[in-house]
Amino acid sequence: MPLYKKEKIFYKEFGIIAGVDEAGRGPLAGPVVVAAVILDLQKKIPGLNDSKKLSEKKREELYEIITKEAICWEVKIVSPEIIDEINILQATLFGMEEAVLSLNVKPNLCLIDGNKIPKKLVGFAKAIVKGDAKIASIAAASIIAKVTRDRIMLKLHEQFPNYNFKQNKGYPTKEHIAALDEYGILDCHRKSYKPIQQLTLKFP
Repeated sequence: MPLYKKEKIFYKEFGIIAGVDEAGRGPLAGPVVVAAVILDLQKKIPGLNDSKKLSEKKREELYEIITKEAICWEVKIVSPEIIDEINILQATLFGMEEAVLSLNVKPNLCLIDGNKIPKKLVGFAKAIVKGDAKIASIAAASIIAKVTRDRIMLKLHEQFPNYNFKQNKGYPTKEHIAALDEYGILDCHRKSYKPIQQLTLKFP
């Protein structure tokens, strides 16, 4: 289980480690979802990897295992309204802070996917580029965030089937853009994103 190797190194030096990752920075619709996970290194979970490299079925299977076997985990859902108000980067960093600070067990170190550290986590966090493919706890967080967000988009699909959120998950596919052009903008769309802004003249 290669993703546990570096995790063990951090664990030996710092103690309790939380992995942090998000899902949904790029879509035009839906929230950005952030997860923080503290794994039990005595209960290794086979198959952990960057959620984008896993099938939907595998992500669902691992979600059930992670949420059962982890020492603790937390998810924060940041709405399109907040994304529009403070921008997607700040919304993501805010979600990371909220997820970590809501954990039932306080970590000694947070390992965050990417290259940014939220202000409230400075001093006990380390950013790791492509960490979801390198560190077990970050991979676990990426899976929790992705599955949670996908489930939200499936519910939105049931409400608004014309946009096919089940398939595109809110990303700017040609089909999604065509649906926006035909049916207009929904409350779940991010009004600050350029493709949506370009449609506001047609659908004020």
